[in-house]
Amino acid sequence: MWIVYAMALSNNHICPVHNWNYNQSCGGDGPGSCCTLDHIPLVSKCGTLPPESCFFSLICSLGSFMVILVGLLRYAHLLERLGPSLLNTLGLATGWVCAAGLTMVGNFQVDHAKVLHYIGAGVAFPTSMLFLLLQSILTYRMAKTRGQYWTGHLRSILTAVAFLTLVFSGVFFIQESFVLQHVAALCEWMFIIDVLVFYGTFTFEFGAISTDTFLVLLKASRAPKSYKGESGVSSTAHIHSHAEGLAMA
Repeated sequence: MWIVYAMALSNNHICPVHNWNYNQSCGGDGPGSCCTLDHIPLVSKCGTLPPESCFFSLICSLGSFMVILVGLLRYAHLLERLGPSLLNTLGLATGWVCAAGLTMVGNFQVDHAKVLHYIGAGVAFPTSMLFLLLQSILTYRMAKTRGQYWTGHLRSILTAVAFLTLVFSGVFFIQESFVLQHVAALCEWMFIIDVLVFYGTFTFEFGAISTDTFLVLLKASRAPKSYKGESGVSSTAHIHSHAEGLAMA
């Protein structure tokens, strides 16, 4: 996202985040010498005009894929450690819904498809916040060592910061004051950085993922389709072969 911001700034499509001076109009001057409400460095504004809009769509699409992948790996890891859990299922669902919203945000720019863009943002931001909350709760449920509890503490702090920045961003965004809208833009960037750091904390658990993790995931997905007359040995062997193939992929 910082690449998109740098491109928008270099093309004079936005004003820098350290700028606090805005005007009602600038005539023919660009944001390099005069800033208006249209030049506030909101995340969506950074990815509105080409060429940065192309990279904005690409980054959001790749981000959506990574959210789906991370959500699935996290679900499988918790399924292996805790067994079936409603909170774990909700965490997977919210992550995937967030990915759908993020795809809409990236592919429908705010100046060209405002309604669809805001629908995507209205889906992505709250579900992302809910995903962080659920994963923080699940971290404490899984914690057994001091390090795991400290991971839970860190995620709780990140979740609280994300909630505050999201609320402030929404409240200040609807204000007419240039200064408050600029604060909303800063809160948006802080929210994104906070979420990225939160996702980075999953490296603590993902290092323990093995073939057995995928075996548990495949076994859980096949459980509703199992037949009473099916042999337990043949079923285990069949699932194990799928797990090995997935691990090789």
